[in-house]
Amino acid sequence: MSLDWLTRDNELKDHAMFGPGYWGEEAPCTKYEKLPLRDPQGNEVPGLYVGRITLNNPAQYNSYTTAMVKGVIAAFQSASVDRSVTAVVFTGAGDKAFCSGGNTKEYAEYYSRRPEEYGEYMDLFNSMVDAILNCKKPVICRVNGLRVAGGQEIGMACDLAVASDLAVFGQAGPKHGSAPVGGSSDFLPWFLTMEDAMWNCISCELWSAYKMKAKGMVSKVVPVLKKDGQFIRNPAVVTDRYLEDGEIVYGEFKTGEEARQAKDLVKSCQVDLSGLDAEVDKMVWHLANLFPGCLQMSIEGVRVKKKFFWDQAKAANRHWLMTNMMGEAFLGFTAFNTRKQTGRDVIDFIKYRQLLAEGALMDEKLFEQVLPAPK
Repeated sequence: MSLDWLTRDNELKDHAMFGPGYWGEEAPCTKYEKLPLRDPQGNEVPGLYVGRITLNNPAQYNSYTTAMVKGVIAAFQSASVDRSVTAVVFTGAGDKAFCSGGNTKEYAEYYSRRPEEYGEYMDLFNSMVDAILNCKKPVICRVNGLRVAGGQEIGMACDLAVASDLAVFGQAGPKHGSAPVGGSSDFLPWFLTMEDAMWNCISCELWSAYKMKAKGMVSKVVPVLKKDGQFIRNPAVVTDRYLEDGEIVYGEFKTGEEARQAKDLVKSCQVDLSGLDAEVDKMVWHLANLFPGCLQMSIEGVRVKKKFFWDQAKAANRHWLMTNMMGEAFLGFTAFNTRKQTGRDVIDFIKYRQLLAEGALMDEKLFEQVLPAPK
């Protein structure tokens, strides 16, 4: 039987909560673009797009300011409800960094010792992670460089990752006055063994893209250095498997003279991200050729595990982080923010521990004793 007699409202609704005023072009900002979906031959597919969200603050390694966090939330929500968007690519501007985390200048000069203000900021940060996890499109992290601290956390909230082999990954919290409780302590145990997750969280050790691939934390690693017109692997990283002291060496950074030679070689090369983009495009095209409803349900089935632990802890972590702005965060972010004046980016940890062992108050006198002095 025909259903022509039923009344239907065929005017499409706009479900976006935010307008384009939340993102922009001039750094520091968040950019949101709808790029044409392309087939493997490079032809545009009419009416279908890829949402591209870019952290545009290359001068500060794409660290996100408060305004940029709002832009990320707005962009993910807009892409999520856009019928024509097939997938979302989350990346950073330039070839040096995806994201180095929160903007330490803003942290040091505004949020430190303003705990209530930082609590409001953390509500926005948590909403940013939620926006990634709740996006109704597959989310690919295009890791075009350094991905550390909060950058690592929002990167792990994404569904998949494709990385430049110049990228480095890790946490910075315990070294610079915070803790990786903006997602890393929730997500890492799903990616790694508990031992590896613990060390990655607390050591502030940087891992290469190849080590991340070996650990199963990224889907693909792509060489981006060109020497005499040919792509070469990152020479600063061991990319052969061999035994040393009974352990397989792979993905570790070279040291000593080898590291110096590698650094000189990198300087003589050009960075070309075309291969990285080709791998991202290949992944997007694969996802576009699947049933969208079944694809999204499959994604949600995996995300729910990440969401479970993220939701358990995010409120309590918000309160700890705001309180921490009165003490160790002030010290850590201030030391890092004043490194050009002092020549050091960390406090005197041993002196700090000694003062705590003596029962010293967390006051201006203690701050002065452990912060680096201007040159």
